[in-house]
Amino acid sequence: MAKAKKVVLAYSGGLDTSIILRWLQVEKNCEVVTFTADIGQGEELEPARKKAELMGIKEIYIDDLKEEFVRDFVFPMFRANALYEGVYLLGTSIARPLIAKRLIDIANETGADAISHGATGKGNDQVRFELTAYALKPDVKVIAPWREWDLTSRTQMIDYAEKHQIPIPKDKRGAAPYSMDANLLHISYEGKALEDPWQEADDDMFRLTVSPEKAPDQPEYVEIEFAKGDAVAVNGKKLSPANLLAELNKLGGKHGVGRLDLVENRYVGMKSRGVYECPGGTLLHVAHRAMESITLDREAMHLKDELMPRYAKMIYTGYWFAPEREMLQAAIDQTQTWVNGVVRLKLFKGMASVVGRKSPNSLYRMDYVTFEEDSVYNQFDAEGFIKLNALRLRLGTMAKQKK
Repeated sequence: MAKAKKVVLAYSGGLDTSIILRWLQVEKNCEVVTFTADIGQGEELEPARKKAELMGIKEIYIDDLKEEFVRDFVFPMFRANALYEGVYLLGTSIARPLIAKRLIDIANETGADAISHGATGKGNDQVRFELTAYALKPDVKVIAPWREWDLTSRTQMIDYAEKHQIPIPKDKRGAAPYSMDANLLHISYEGKALEDPWQEADDDMFRLTVSPEKAPDQPEYVEIEFAKGDAVAVNGKKLSPANLLAELNKLGGKHGVGRLDLVENRYVGMKSRGVYECPGGTLLHVAHRAMESITLDREAMHLKDELMPRYAKMIYTGYWFAPEREMLQAAIDQTQTWVNGVVRLKLFKGMASVVGRKSPNSLYRMDYVTFEEDSVYNQFDAEGFIKLNALRLRLGTMAKQKK
């Protein structure tokens, strides 16, 4: 592959990506454009701009992508009720295609022929970034420093930073107890102190949620309104997608909802232990399923549930912009036309329980399901229904009895 001339770097302003920035300048002799995404990680981003300027960067992008993130990535995923390996709400996975998409947009705007990221060669993020990049710009060059350089320890990285006049925060000179990734949907914690799957995570680590033991002793009720499968209001107040998720984060976090300790299967082949906080997403997931329970046809719901693990795996492994994900999304979105109404949740000590649901499109009919006398359902019809469905079972047993 020809040498890259101009590269767009996914830049956080932290020590690792600052080292990557200098490495691209010194070792690759590239002109660097920095891109910092605000996807609700809760950090001040202007220091990233100042640090990039200090390191000689002329083209600096700092973009507020919170609304796009929730509207165009989180909400479509939640219409599918996507859970990887049955429990993980894909908080890190769903952010990567947005960041990579914007990297490509900026490359096209600035005439850059390459992108670069700080994902390691052991994880999933390298796959997610690069599959998206190649899907959107097939001829783009990708520079992944962690797969190339010889900086294999924290000490070597500190030495490199000192050699190249990169400011080093005091808290970076010691080894971090874990690796953290945050956005508006969740926070993930991985590595180092958490690598032993038997070791319980320190409660002081969590930032979005109180421990269930310390949550209020009184439950709180929250109502979430849906329109065509997307949440549009909380407790009767209409909110934008990003503001709605932020509000649910506060409510869920206050009651200790949304913690997960998971050993998962990475796409690159190894198992890893991650601890996650996803309070708002947990409320959204529980409420959306409850909304579907009274508005979706049985077979549509069951087929959707069968497709969900495949859809979730596509997101986890980086195939957001693949044709198969887009095909499934079209089918999922078609089912959401009638997913309208309000769900009431009860939050208490780490639990989010459904205690009410109503919809103008409800398929629930009290006159059919009541145990009291009714005039719409002939119970005798069930006999023929059962006998017809039992016919193959009876014939199979009869055939075996002849042997």
